[in-house]
Amino acid sequence: MSHDASEIARACYQAYVDNDRTAIEALIAEDFHFTSPLDNRLDRTAYFERCWPNCERIRACGFKRLVAIGETVFITYEGEAVDGKGFCNTEILTIRDDKIVEVEVYFGWSLPHPAPEGEFIEANGLTG
Repeated sequence: MSHDASEIARACYQAYVDNDRTAIEALIAEDFHFTSPLDNRLDRTAYFERCWPNCERIRACGFKRLVAIGETVFITYEGEAVDGKGFCNTEILTIRDDKIVEVEVYFGWSLPHPAPEGEFIEANGLTG
């Protein structure tokens, strides 16, 4: 049975919030790859070793944007860690045959944002 790509994407993030390894394993394809600013095309095994343990630190995930175009899903989300700290990321998922085959992560910023609204932070940490 074919599912909407956005449904599969939502289920993936919910598996992290629920710490449900069985659910995420059912969504991740055998030929899966994961890329982020810290990870270069990890395979499924490396992803579960390196990334999956992060589910223990995630309390919530809310979608700011979730757009499915064919087999590609663009997602911007705000997460909350169990320590109460917030974060915002954008990810691009590729879904084929009801499985996630590729994830690209683009790290965002901490929430609340460390720079006051309308201002910025220099590389030296000063606001301007």
